[in-house]
Amino acid sequence: MNTLLKRLATALAAIVVSWVVWSFLASPIVPVVWEAPANPGLTGVFASNKQLANVDTVAMPDLGPEDIACSSEGWLYSGLEDGQIVRFNDQGEATLFARTEGRPLGMIFDQQDALIVADAYQGLLKIDRNGQVETLVDQYQGQRLQFVDDVDIADDGTIYFSDASMRFEYHNNLLDFYEGSMTGRLFAYSPQTQSIELLLDGLFFANGVALGPNDAYVLVNETGLGRVQRFWLKGPQAGTADVFIEHLPGTPDNINFDGDSTFWIAMPSLRAGVDGVAAMPFLRRLVSVLPGAWQEAAATPVSFVLGVNVAGEIVANLQDPALGYNYITSATPCGDSLWLGSLHMFSAGQLPLPNTRF
Repeated sequence: MNTLLKRLATALAAIVVSWVVWSFLASPIVPVVWEAPANPGLTGVFASNKQLANVDTVAMPDLGPEDIACSSEGWLYSGLEDGQIVRFNDQGEATLFARTEGRPLGMIFDQQDALIVADAYQGLLKIDRNGQVETLVDQYQGQRLQFVDDVDIADDGTIYFSDASMRFEYHNNLLDFYEGSMTGRLFAYSPQTQSIELLLDGLFFANGVALGPNDAYVLVNETGLGRVQRFWLKGPQAGTADVFIEHLPGTPDNINFDGDSTFWIAMPSLRAGVDGVAAMPFLRRLVSVLPGAWQEAAATPVSFVLGVNVAGEIVANLQDPALGYNYITSATPCGDSLWLGSLHMFSAGQLPLPNTRF
């Protein structure tokens, strides 16, 4: 018996040593220590509730309607995991609109009713009413944009969009969190001059993008730090950035403005798992060579959407502990409804537009 135990111990030790050696030889990350901001958890204004317990759904032909766009004609549009963009309504009708041959994420219609799409692989795209796809921009200063994520459009036609990471792509995006090098960026693209301008860099996974009232500023979510940055476009602070809201308990994904007073922020997971390894680069290196499903173990999926007013105050807290419609990546107000997107669902979610007063 003792001999068997010794053999097992020796075999286990060999496996551990091999894992450590392999992680240093094959790891795609160069992990850095970073400081996790304060995390309130699901307490106070973030307390758990059942506001998302009765979400209606519309089936999609494939996985992952990450964002929802509302057209002036009343139809809704979303991009799926297989690269198709579908047009659908609340009656369950869904038809193919276009294919990007990439991974369409954030999207919004411009003033000419063209669909502007942030595609993780293909860049910033424009799709006309016939579904014809045109690339607006896919590089900056001669280098490919690695991970175009979300988009919004100002009244003057300027397109603001995020590039989540300069290091990793959509299919291995978790590595960006394990590395912690903070290479996300916020850009402005002018369709008139076809020029691109860098507004912010050094962001920890630059994600959702939304313009504020009168296009005075643009917000960008920093998923890895649980906060939202604000870049001022007008007024005495123009050209500078500050923090709009921070210390969120979840990982903010897309953000959408209702055109009046509320920003809707979707949070697909809680921060605790990522925060817990912020000061452990060695452990993160070890995990980086494991299969993707094992890397996801650090994330805690939730059903979680916040409403935030223009003063950066929480005015709505929507959750579902039962995870009925979960891993929510976007919350888009369309008429009297709030439409939800998710990377993990085969459907889009819908609920009546919530009250935004606690």
